[in-house]
Amino acid sequence: MLRLLAARGETLAVAESLTGGLVAAEITAAPGASTVFRGSVTAYATDLKRDVLGVDGTLLDERGAVDAEVARQMAVGVRKALGADWGISTTGVAGPDAQDGKPVGTVFVAVAGPGLDRMRGYADGGAEGKVAALRLNGDRTEIRMESVRSVLTLLLKQLSGEPVGNGRAQDTEQNGGN
Repeated sequence: MLRLLAARGETLAVAESLTGGLVAAEITAAPGASTVFRGSVTAYATDLKRDVLGVDGTLLDERGAVDAEVARQMAVGVRKALGADWGISTTGVAGPDAQDGKPVGTVFVAVAGPGLDRMRGYADGGAEGKVAALRLNGDRTEIRMESVRSVLTLLLKQLSGEPVGNGRAQDTEQNGGN
């Protein structure tokens, strides 16, 4: 993935919630990551999603932080805030308890980047990005690690041009850590 970004002359930024910095750690573990990785925002608190990443406050009030549209806005927001070509994000419930009425294992990952600037399928017609809705099994650690793998896979599919749906959230059931 990093080689693909470097070959294209593009950069990446990350917005994380439930993964708490694990996505950034995974990216920066690779030698040469600094050529493409701009940085990350770990917005665990809802107010940071709004104030730092630009997620709509009304959306957060109405739906909570665990939501497909919140994930999309986080990816768009970190891309803009850190001046990157690509932005990816994670938000969800790793456990042990439900959050915002969502059960443990509910996760949304998103990517925003070149060519995704005007996706159809959203009411405003000008939404950016792709979102995947996941229902993950396992303990807290497994859910968080599978979320990392899922968001990086979503990015890789976008970079390589693989189809991942129509811009709306995709429902999948996965076993975390397997």
